[in-house]
Amino acid sequence: MTDKQTPPIEKHKAPPPDDMAADFTVPQHWERYSEEEHRTWDILYKRQEKLLPGFAEDSYLAGLQVLNLHRGGIPNFDDLNEDLEKLTGWTIVSVPCLVPDDIFFEHLANRRFPAGNFIRRPDQLDYIQEPDVFHDVFGHVPMLTNPVFADYMQAYGEGGLRSLNYDCLKNLAALYWYTVEFGLIKTDKGLRIYGAGIVSSASETRFCVEDPSPNRLEFDLERVMRTDYIIDDFQQTYFVIDSYESLFKATVDTDFGPLYERLPKLTRFSVTDIVDDKEIIHKGTQAYANSGGRFAEAG
Repeated sequence: MTDKQTPPIEKHKAPPPDDMAADFTVPQHWERYSEEEHRTWDILYKRQEKLLPGFAEDSYLAGLQVLNLHRGGIPNFDDLNEDLEKLTGWTIVSVPCLVPDDIFFEHLANRRFPAGNFIRRPDQLDYIQEPDVFHDVFGHVPMLTNPVFADYMQAYGEGGLRSLNYDCLKNLAALYWYTVEFGLIKTDKGLRIYGAGIVSSASETRFCVEDPSPNRLEFDLERVMRTDYIIDDFQQTYFVIDSYESLFKATVDTDFGPLYERLPKLTRFSVTDIVDDKEIIHKGTQAYANSGGRFAEAG
């Protein structure tokens, strides 16, 4: 099983807490976390800390260290924000659930990252559908210490606000999914992970880089935005960027208005489609998916 997360711009309904503001933020209430909740964080952290060297890209690993996420227990957002804001101008805001599209984009456009203030139960170590504090902070926040990636996230939020005038939320969700959540990057040491959905998942960390089953394809902005994705299992395709600079440039240099107008008229690609041989880094066997994936394992 894997630590899958629902894309932030897919709808989710939950009863709002009494102390929730109009922008869906709530106090973290760090003092209310139980010993068991802190222990769950530590178990997850130590497992990934041992695994990620050799898999995660250096910027991510450096972010873990500079933010002192190894200090033990669920981090206090106030402490994290002191360091993060000095580095890249980003802050973490606490939310109780997935937030509406416009709110989510507004936060990112203003360099605020919405992080869940709850943590999974001990029996959910390997799978939880909603993004909890471990996924959001351990998975996402270290990359926000990288100035170029931090700028990409802001640009994504700004593009998202513009997308609200078009029928392109699914396309924009795909871009987030295949970069921010499940992105791979080329390095001089080989393929490395930067996506939060992978770095927070023990099983997918190995699968995405080492397993022969999934496709690994060159990143192309429009191609990615036309591609379906899987929310409850390992990906059947991963897209690989050349650098954070190239990802940011592809975003800021694209006139999204004409793209948003064009996308609804274009054919969508399935999770296994290979459109052009030139995009292939590795053509997957799809053996894992064809065997039933985690659902076969559960059975």
